[in-house]
Amino acid sequence: MNDATKILLTGFEPFGGEGLNPSWEIARYLNGETLSGHVVHARRLSCVFGQALQELERHIDELQPSLVLALGQAGGRSELSLERVAINVDDARIADNAGGRPVDEPVVAGGPAAYFTTLPIKAMAAGLRAAGLPAGVSQSAGTFVCNHVFYGLQHLLRQQPLVRSGFMHVPYLPEQSARLPATPAGAPPSLGLTAMIDGVRLALQLALATGEDLRESAGTIA
Repeated sequence: MNDATKILLTGFEPFGGEGLNPSWEIARYLNGETLSGHVVHARRLSCVFGQALQELERHIDELQPSLVLALGQAGGRSELSLERVAINVDDARIADNAGGRPVDEPVVAGGPAAYFTTLPIKAMAAGLRAAGLPAGVSQSAGTFVCNHVFYGLQHLLRQQPLVRSGFMHVPYLPEQSARLPATPAGAPPSLGLTAMIDGVRLALQLALATGEDLRESAGTIA
């Protein structure tokens, strides 16, 4: 039986030579908070294909949550991106933290081509924007470990319709952006940690409070 008072919030360890990952910094800050009677349980995932899904499954089995939100870093994005769809393909541009670099391999052999989030992402994005936070719906979670976890999450919960779940990408922190080479448009976009913590907290509250999602056009590929 699911414990309706538990939220599983995951973030990733640093990867790609970075010393931190904002997804985990957000999650660990919110660990232990109570939102609308639900307690947040933060767990850190390895940025490693396969291993991350094993860890995620253990955390779901341990907690039996009613809501799961996985967070990941998306350098180059300027807003909190609520992902709509996870695809059944691993196609890594860079190696993961164990040196793995799968190309054109399925996340789950024989699984469906894609899974959709079960979170009310349009209502969540609208609520975040109404609070003055940059947010939107994204149509692509990429093909690296973030999409790997998103697809695996939806696959694990495919027979648990009462458990809402999905994925949110977050931008670089300003200190990360400042260390990266500038482009003709300037430094890569970033968002402060406090704003991202506030945004994820509100996103969780909106997910708990919203029944039917909004029916309006929304979403970008990037």
